[in-house]
Amino acid sequence: MTGPKQEKWIYRNKDKLNVKFIAAVGGVFDFYSGNIRRNEYPWFMEHGLEWLPRLLQEPGRLWKRTFISAPVFLFLVLKQKFQHR
Repeated sequence: MTGPKQEKWIYRNKDKLNVKFIAAVGGVFDFYSGNIRRNEYPWFMEHGLEWLPRLLQEPGRLWKRTFISAPVFLFLVLKQKFQHR
């Protein structure tokens, strides 16, 4: 399950689950299973750009998340932060 689907599912079902902790792990299983290759150049990770090679590998799937969802999320976080001051 991908984000934000997994987060929405967790929110809807958290009261039905008999657990103390729920974690949405995102694409980590794809990396561990070898379905998606993790970038072998540490420069991208060191500079916070690990998302860029993934976007280039899968532009059709990741463009909306990268260019629409992420900026909207960042805007909402900043808006909330400055409203509570």
